[in-house]
Amino acid sequence: MPLVDIELIEGVFDAAKKQTMIEKVTEAMVSIEGEAMRGVTWVRIKELKSGSWAIGGHPLTTAAVRQMAAE
Repeated sequence: MPLVDIELIEGVFDAAKKQTMIEKVTEAMVSIEGEAMRGVTWVRIKELKSGSWAIGGHPLTTAAVRQMAAE
């Protein structure tokens, strides 16, 4: 059974967007593995605290991610 983890910075995506991620990732896995795998395809969303994730040595905050998305 596939297990897909999605890691996000907290506060960036609302519940509806996270639900969409879950649905679309599940559909992608089913398209690869077949419909019989739908019931055993797990998708987990893990949210990390703002600033606890870094890129290039720079902590990434919720505000910074929102700013990137707006550009």
